[in-house]
Amino acid sequence: MGKKLDGKVAAITGGTRGIGRAIAERFVAEGAKVVVNSRNDEKGKRALDEMNAGDNVLFYPGSVTEKEVVEGLVDFTVENFGQLDIMVLNAGGVGDTAPVVELSDEEWQFELDFNLNHVFRGTRKALWHMVPRKTGRIIAISSIEGKRGKANIAGYTANKHAINGFVKSAAKEVGTEGITINSICPGLVHTDMLENQSGAASGLTEVADVIALYTKDTAIQRPVTVEEISAFALLLASEEGAGFSGGTISLDGGLANY
Repeated sequence: MGKKLDGKVAAITGGTRGIGRAIAERFVAEGAKVVVNSRNDEKGKRALDEMNAGDNVLFYPGSVTEKEVVEGLVDFTVENFGQLDIMVLNAGGVGDTAPVVELSDEEWQFELDFNLNHVFRGTRKALWHMVPRKTGRIIAISSIEGKRGKANIAGYTANKHAINGFVKSAAKEVGTEGITINSICPGLVHTDMLENQSGAASGLTEVADVIALYTKDTAIQRPVTVEEISAFALLLASEEGAGFSGGTISLDGGLANY
């Protein structure tokens, strides 16, 4: 049997660590050529060395808060690999944690560009290449906070809700063109960001306390792994995932009610 992504080309924002890195490695293992993006040149080059995939993985630097970087990633991918079959919009995250009454216009705009605008611009640019070929997969990494709400991260939460609504509408525009668009909504994920950020909004400093707080209402009582997320991303990216579109899939260990 052939690999699930033989002959496919993917671009992944935020693809040098955490969820994005796991997805990149899974896609390469299944036969895809991949371009990973990160705003840190040094981390990008190190990731390529560690992945040890030769010419099958390339790096494109820059922050997805900039329109030119998101659109440039797509152009770079097509120029180097001849096509774009899969777009994974993984970059994003929580900026400054603060109550709404203290949230500045600048922080609000940063959250918009980092999370929502990057997904919009990446989807639009990818579709310019996918629609003429009548094939494509677009996957946005959203968050379970796009289905719930938490104090002190209103900017992040609002943008993740918007991403989930965006994929539902966009999917209906291109479904008959052989293109699927979905979002994955992880809960707490065991990445390096867990060590650095996850407790900030709740005032926690110990990782064990963060894990206990954010998993106590889940079914599995533990964080989700990047491998579990990459496995589902592979399904959505493959031919086996052709029937999924417009979905906002919760990978949260059984936390959300829908």
